[in-house]
Amino acid sequence: MWRDSFRLQLFCLLMAVLALVVLVHNFFQLEHLDDDTISGSNWITENNVQHSLSQTTKTTKKPYCGYTQQTLSKREQVEQESLLAAIQWPKPPEGKIAFAQSTDPTHSDFVIVKPNRFFKVGDQLEVLVRMKDFQGNPKQYGGDYLQARIHSPGLKAGAAGRVVDCHNGLYKVFFTLLWPGEVKVSVSLVHPSEAIQVLLRLREERPDRVYFKSSFKSGRYSETTECNVCLPGGLPVCNFTDLYTGEPWFCYKPRKLSCASRISHAKGGYLKGLLTQEESLFFQSDVNIKRPILSSGPDSVTVKPKAFTDSSSMDRVEDPTASPSGYYYEDQWRSRTHWIHNFNKSDDITECLQGKVIHLFGDSTIRQWFEYLTAFVPDLVEFNLGSPKNVGPFMSVDLRHNILLKFRCHGPPIRFSTVFSSELRYVANELNNIVGGRNTVIAITIWSHFSTFPVEVYIRRLRNIRRAVLQLLDRSPKTSIVIRTANVQELGPEVSLFNSDWYSFQLDSVMRKMFSGIGVHFVDAWEMSVAHYLPHNLHPNEIIVKNQIDAFLSYVCPLQT
Repeated sequence: MWRDSFRLQLFCLLMAVLALVVLVHNFFQLEHLDDDTISGSNWITENNVQHSLSQTTKTTKKPYCGYTQQTLSKREQVEQESLLAAIQWPKPPEGKIAFAQSTDPTHSDFVIVKPNRFFKVGDQLEVLVRMKDFQGNPKQYGGDYLQARIHSPGLKAGAAGRVVDCHNGLYKVFFTLLWPGEVKVSVSLVHPSEAIQVLLRLREERPDRVYFKSSFKSGRYSETTECNVCLPGGLPVCNFTDLYTGEPWFCYKPRKLSCASRISHAKGGYLKGLLTQEESLFFQSDVNIKRPILSSGPDSVTVKPKAFTDSSSMDRVEDPTASPSGYYYEDQWRSRTHWIHNFNKSDDITECLQGKVIHLFGDSTIRQWFEYLTAFVPDLVEFNLGSPKNVGPFMSVDLRHNILLKFRCHGPPIRFSTVFSSELRYVANELNNIVGGRNTVIAITIWSHFSTFPVEVYIRRLRNIRRAVLQLLDRSPKTSIVIRTANVQELGPEVSLFNSDWYSFQLDSVMRKMFSGIGVHFVDAWEMSVAHYLPHNLHPNEIIVKNQIDAFLSYVCPLQT
């Protein structure tokens, strides 16, 4: 009998161990699950046909990538498919296209439709862009990435245009005329359609083209290994997947040290030799990257004032997704969706932020907000936390007016120089630790460091942040939450492969859709950078940052109208 009892105890012990192993495995691999969960081993194609993940990843996604192992609810699956469909880009005809047949901005041109008609403020201006190749032949397909704006240099006025691809080599650009006077049209080719296909390939096939590293240390001995969202198999790895969000992150295991001895994270570098010789022709600074397209006729129109209308309200719209969302006039950004107060005096900012805690989460483009506010407001004094320069976390304090300003970078992937492992925090987790309330202000931006990864990686991150935002607003509805969008930047052949405006545009489109209608506000840094007369820069000039701050604080302290 004692033998049967012993066997029974042994069996129960083995079953308990097995259950614990399964529980730990699931905890590491899965995100928080919503209702109606789909099995992680299946996914739905556009034709609603189920396939085994193990069969699919052999031909579509590399199986070692964390984003292929997501477990999505039905709602999340539908949303992800909808988001990916919304940013699907037109493709050129099948087969290789020679450089001579690719889009040439010099041969291409634009015309203003009915340039001599009577224009008044509030009217629509239509421009037709006609693309040609390097032999002067009209293009027969779309997919080029354009940027367009109207501007009046003497007034320091400008606004972005809305580009529509006709899929036949023609593009329509629509502008809303928002100020009187002579208004000039500018159109630029950012990338030809042939280059976009290369960027698409790199995004799906080479998510490792920016690589990262971590240092491990014990006593005097240290090792450094490579890290990423995706690591090729064959070598032991340290699994640093976040336990709460399920965000995947892996490092190759050090030869002699344990995974627990990790002390820091840093950008490793950028891979070279990503393009064939033919592909490199599509990425030439003075040929087909951010090159102007000239008009074959008049490139400006004269706009008359709108009669008998209050000039302060004639540009207002109720739709928060209106295009354009705003415009510059005398170097000041005028939003069309909410009233902006110009915080030209430091006392105005102090009055607005008195008694408040301001959390800034994201990358170096929102760190600019921390730097601007700390420099502009005399009573805001930075408290030295001993953080690495340009990395953070940072904190400034105004004891007299009870203001606390904090900056923290988002979790990996982050292309900063050394970040201490203890300071690698995910935005969603940080939001979950904030009580919130009317004196809590939160601003978030997250985009630039995700440009080299498949969009599913970015969607996962935003989904976690959105969940935390909704929970925060549910427990503390008075909390002010602002999203800073992406912005355009200067591009060259190398930067285009890692941080192209096209990558940023795609991510920004996803972000706006995912955060619309949930009680957060947007600072449209994208249009603020496109519409301005200054050269594009990843870190916009101070006058643009100042306008971003004005828009941000106008949400925190809205004008009484």
